[in-house]
Parts: sequence; C-alpha cells; structure tokens
Amino acid sequence: MTPAKHNPAHHTDKPVPEAELAAERDSVAPDVGPQQLPLALELRPALGRDDFMVAQCNRDAVAWIDLWPKWPVPALCLYGPRGCGKSHLAEVWRARSAALSVAAIDLAGCDPDALLGDAKGLVIEDADGGIDETACFHLYNMLKERDGHLLLTATQPPARWNVGLPDLKSRLGAALVCEISPPDDDLMVGLLLKLFADRQIQAGPQTVSYILPRIERSFVALTDLVAAIDRRALAEKRAVTLPLVRSVMEEMQVASGTDRAD
Repeated sequence: MTPAKHNPAHHTDKPVPEAELAAERDSVAPDVGPQQLPLALELRPALGRDDFMVAQCNRDAVAWIDLWPKWPVPALCLYGPRGCGKSHLAEVWRARSAALSVAAIDLAGCDPDALLGDAKGLVIEDADGGIDETACFHLYNMLKERDGHLLLTATQPPARWNVGLPDLKSRLGAALVCEISPPDDDLMVGLLLKLFADRQIQAGPQTVSYILPRIERSFVALTDLVAAIDRRALAEKRAVTLPLVRSVMEEMQVASGTDRAD
C-alpha cells in the first residue's frame, strides 16, 4: 500500500500569529439580540458511497464493500474505534444489498425467522457489546442457506469477543475480518471539511490548520468539536471564525481536563 502523503502544514505546533487572530476577529458578524439556544436537531449527513472518504486507514474495508457480492465467505466483520466510519460503510452495503439492519442489543429474545423474513442480507451493529448468541447463530445459518451475507460492526475483532457458544465462535472464526484504523492526516482534513459542510459551515484553511494539531486524532473528537462550534455560532448568531473556534476548543479542553489550545 502507498503511504498517505505527509502535509507539514497539518503538524505545526506554532500558535497562530496575533495579526491573523485579529483579522479573523474583525470579520466576526455582530451579535443580534439576546442569545438563543439552538434546537437539538439530529443532523443526518448523506451516506452514499461517494460521500465516504477513502484513505489508507479504511482502504481495505472499502475494498471489501466494493467486492460484494463476491465475498468468499458469508460474513464480514468491520471493526475499529467508535466513530471511525463502520456504520457509514455498513449503510452503504445495506443500501446496495437490500439488507436489514439491527443493533446487537435488540437481538435479545428475538425470533430469527420473523426478524429476517425473506431478506438475504443483514447488518448487526455493535456486535461485541453483548449479543444473543443463539439468535446470531441461527441468523448466520439462515443467511448462508440463502446464499446471503452478514455484516457485523464492532470495536474489537471477533477473536476478542466474549462468545461462549462453540458453534457461533466457529462461524465467527471463519468470517472476513477487516480493521478500520484511526484517521491519517489526509482523512482528518477531509473529514473535518465534510463535517463542516454537512452543517453548511465554510471553514477556511487557517481554521483547519489551527484545529488539527490541537485535537485528539479520532473521528469522534472531530465530530464533537464541529457540533460544539455549530451550536456556539447558532446560539450567538456569529460567523464561524478562528476566534470562535479557539474559544470553543479552549472550553472543551478545560471541561476534559486537558490544555492543548496554545
């Protein structure tokens, strides 16, 4: 595999010059009226194949999704840290395969026949967080008999799951297993820009360059930050500028007991 390109601009620890901060500060839209708390609406970014950003950390997982239905075995497990894109890829596959989707916790006491119906594909999310082993075993067998497929998402590979049913352990041991690792530099930039775009926020290169060396390198951290920035901008009726971003990051870092804003 070809290593991801290294962009030195994304790794500078130098503080943003005061002149740049002042310029951004001058561009802040004036406050209008009293603060209003924005409604807690759930944003639903597009989940199409073209919206998923391919990088070194997820390239193998994307390749397996693209290879369907020519998987050599009935089941594929995508695992990685929370928010790494497993559910996004699972939704891409579900839409392509007309599969059903269920959270592992909802399998408890279910009737596999009633759940699956005539479907030939099934996504089980968070499969390592506790699963009805008997139901999962029957669902696997039903899909195999139909020449269908099962896609599981988890934070750990199946070999590390606490599975007591020997037959299910055997089935999972034969499954395809693919890790999605934490984001590399290129993906961090792309995901940050996409998260802003999903909320109709235009973020300049100075803002992106400021954020990246000062934030935990995870999908969840980026998602939480952009959501917090959006809430602040809406509540204060301000444009998203570098001073606003800096203020939000400082608050989040104080709340988490860290100090990486400077």
